[in-house]
Order: sequence, then C-alpha cells, then structure tokens
Amino acid sequence: MERRTIGAGALAVGAVGLGCMPMSWAYSGSRQRGDESVRAVHRALDLGVTLLDTADMYGPFTNELLLGRVLKERRAEAFVSTKVGLLVGDQHIVANGRPGYVKRACDASLRRLQTDVIDLYQLHRADPEVPVEETWGAMAELVQAGKVRALGLCAVGARGGRRSGARLHDATLRQLQRVQQVFPVSAVEAELSVWSPEALEALLPWCEARGVGFLAAMPLGNGFLTGTLTPGEGFEPDDLRARHPRFTAEMMAANQPIVAELRRVARRQGDEVTAAQVALAWVLAQGRHVVPVPGAKQGRWVAENAGSVDVRLSAEDLAELGRLPAAQGSWD
Repeated sequence: MERRTIGAGALAVGAVGLGCMPMSWAYSGSRQRGDESVRAVHRALDLGVTLLDTADMYGPFTNELLLGRVLKERRAEAFVSTKVGLLVGDQHIVANGRPGYVKRACDASLRRLQTDVIDLYQLHRADPEVPVEETWGAMAELVQAGKVRALGLCAVGARGGRRSGARLHDATLRQLQRVQQVFPVSAVEAELSVWSPEALEALLPWCEARGVGFLAAMPLGNGFLTGTLTPGEGFEPDDLRARHPRFTAEMMAANQPIVAELRRVARRQGDEVTAAQVALAWVLAQGRHVVPVPGAKQGRWVAENAGSVDVRLSAEDLAELGRLPAAQGSWD
C-alpha cells in the first residue's frame, strides 16, 4: 500500500488506517465479535493498513485489550495510535488531564496493548480544569521516557458548545497553538468526509503549513456514505447513531442524493468500485498529509476500504463531489 507520513518526524503509515472503535464501542453491541475483530486487524496488517487507531475509553479498555492480542504477534508491522484524557463513568464521560493521571494511563495502555512503546499518543480531550500545557507537558515527558514516539491532538467536540458565528475548529486551533509551544504536534485527528468537510476551512491548512499529519476520522460518515444503511431501519439503543440528528429516518432519506452522487462517480471508475471507496478516495485527495481512518470490524470491509488507494479521482470527479449538497440534520 501507498505510504504517507505523520508529522515532521516522518513516521510512515499506510495511506488508509483502521479505526478500531466499532469493534467494542459506540456501535451496535450485539454485532460485536471479538474473534472476528481480531481477524479484521490481522487482515488490515496483511494489506498494509498499518495505522491502528484506538483509545483507552473504547470499551472502556476492551478495545486496547483486543488490539493487544494482535500486537503480541505482529507489533513490528503496526503503527499504534491510542488516546488519553477521557474517563467513562455510569452514563457520562469526563475529562482528566492531570499529569499524574496521564502517566498512569499511559502505563496501563502499554500493558493492555502488550507493547513497550506507543507510536502516536493523542490527547482525546483537554481537561477544562487543567491548563492544556500541563497535560501536554506530561505527555512530552512520556516521549522523553521512550514510552511514546509522537504526540497528537483530537479536535475539540465543537458541536456541543459551538458559539454562534464561530468556525467549527476555532477552539482546536487555539489549543494547537498553545501545545505547539510545549512540544511538537505530530498529528491532528478530526472528522473529515464529503458530508462533513468543515476541516478544509482552517484546520487542514494549519496542519499542512506545519508538516502536521491529519487523521481523518469518520471518513465514511458513520457508515452512511457506504450506501449500505436503509432509512428507517433504526439502530440499537447503544449505537451512537440512534441519537445522531443525521440518522433519523427523515434525514437519512433527505441525504440520499449524497450517496447517489458517490455511486455515480463509482460507476465511472469501474464495476467493482463502491461508493465507500469513492468517499475515501476523496479524503485521500485532500493532501499527502491526510490519512483516512475508517472504522471497521469485519475483514471484508477492511479490504474494501484498503482498495480505495487504487481509486484515482479526476478533476471532474472532485469538482462534482465538491458540489454535493450540504448534509441535512446537522447538530447546529
């Protein structure tokens, strides 16, 4: 697979990554199968999908344990990205950025992942009660201790507290400017897809100008852009889409023109090309520093996503996708 670099440190990864969260968190629990997910991770590594993206909160903890089963055998082939900064309680999630906690959490992640070093350690969310510089400084000490190779920052959950008239990623950009003074940022992870292109406005250019890698989260729109979801079919109560304003039956129907256009472009590419692969190819085309990280828990979807690196969108294709209607049912 084509290789791309994460940050100025030239950390090489496969051009498409694997988001491991759906294997044990946030999506239909009844469809999660540990052994099947382990096989999917093995399939990813076989295909050159080396960036495995997880977090200690996924499960919580079970996602890292699952990955550890694979890394125990194939650590040298993988680029491990995990996250710190969020604690899962009973029906709530809270931030914890205290330096002592960050260091303990890193040691715990290393044990679960069955490795002695994390390639990319990301701050999941900043703690509003702890200066982000203090949290980042503790993470930098982990690099100096040899437990972590590089640091990354996840975009602020902007939709919940976005001020009227503010750009979506203003808060993230402010955090980046602050932590960059403490220790270099190697990667930023934020949502980017044809139906959520907001990162193109300011966040992606910020990364490109500084040699910072960009991990595109939810590049398939939580599964909507694959064209495999049926409006009105419904979701299990533990599935994040059950509470997502774009996944009501009405809004899924209203947004079908987006999937239809992806399918039209796919047909021009060949009979075997899918809407999902076109959606990922669009993300890949946004810059050499961009790595889409689609979530998957089955080997067949991992293989389909990996195949997107062979889809070459023309200028006409990109122009058509750039004219897609805005997604309806946004958080605003």
